[in-house]
Amino acid sequence: MDFEAQRIIEALRSGVSSRAVGHYFSSARPELMEQISRKLDRVRDTGESSGMVVSGKYGEGKTHLLNTVFNLAHSNNMVVSLLSLSKETPFDKPYLVYQKLVSNTYLPQRLQPGFQHVLQDITPNNPNALDLLSFTSKHLVTDKLFFVLRSYLHVDDPDDKYLLMADLEGDFINNAYLRQIYKRIFAQPVRFAVPFSKTRHSMDYFTMLSHMFKLLGYNGWVVLFDETELIGRLGKKARLIAYNNMASFLFPERYSRLESTFTMFALGASYREDVIEAKHDFENLSTAYVDRAQREPIEKVLNHIINAPQLQPLNQDEILAVLEQLQVFHGRSYNWKPKLDVREVLKASENRGYLLRTRIRSAVELLDQLYQYGQIGDIRINDLGEPQYQEEELPSLDECIVDEN
Repeated sequence: MDFEAQRIIEALRSGVSSRAVGHYFSSARPELMEQISRKLDRVRDTGESSGMVVSGKYGEGKTHLLNTVFNLAHSNNMVVSLLSLSKETPFDKPYLVYQKLVSNTYLPQRLQPGFQHVLQDITPNNPNALDLLSFTSKHLVTDKLFFVLRSYLHVDDPDDKYLLMADLEGDFINNAYLRQIYKRIFAQPVRFAVPFSKTRHSMDYFTMLSHMFKLLGYNGWVVLFDETELIGRLGKKARLIAYNNMASFLFPERYSRLESTFTMFALGASYREDVIEAKHDFENLSTAYVDRAQREPIEKVLNHIINAPQLQPLNQDEILAVLEQLQVFHGRSYNWKPKLDVREVLKASENRGYLLRTRIRSAVELLDQLYQYGQIGDIRINDLGEPQYQEEELPSLDECIVDEN
């Protein structure tokens, strides 16, 4: 048995997208993928940062698209972070986003997330260390990260080293305790040019990471946000703050200092009607919650969302290509040779629901039944989109097998 193929089939059967599925099923939507590929090439070749929003209906492949971009970026020697927004990771609180993002950041050729191992290899007099110290002292809003990094590079106490590393990963150390650590190491007091506040200055950490990844020789940093439509569940003030934070990633050349970074937000297709229009987000720009400096970036983000490319349903040829791959992987998974005409599989799954995800799951079930029983039962989709199996009117095996003559 081919256990990698089994992993793919199990992911498709569950309806949950994965990086492995994104690697093997990446040929659909060639025009959009070409557009994204050009953006990644531009980041790699010029170092210019950019971002984009894509929208799509539930079950039509947004998460799969992000996983495909994940694999494409890694093949281009880019660091990738993939994060789904949630109640625990709201976009109006970037300090929470940063902490979760770090735990979902993968360096090329690495199976485990994180960057701790590369920092451990940097010595105090290493050119990369000197560059990072210069950058964090001059090019960020605050200079806290300068003191954190300098302390980390010179500290001997393992407990202090652990706390400093935790700070770099988003568990921010108290300013007073940082002063104590720094004074123990250098016998000098810390004098912050701008005292750090995680609610106002956490973008410094994103900027530091983008510079560090570039410094370490990677071709860029790709940041992928899924479930972006959850911003719509925030209150009015929090939602406007979240849009302002999105501007730092979508338009970094103007609203942040991110280097060699490409960011993609995936959200539901109805976000414009359900949130921007229904909750009067443009009108909210004139409220007391938004000062004049924030209105322009928020308005740009709202327009960017409205004009975002929408994932179109796959055409018949694209679906047939997916089903052909599906049969190959199912055969490899269980060491057999399905002899179904994929056009018949497509026809059998057409009435299983309108979601691409559901149709793929039903195709897997058809192959499962043929493999186990030699015949295929009828699969019906109830209101919740779950498959129900009927034993009546089973087609014979001969009706499902391609005529080889």
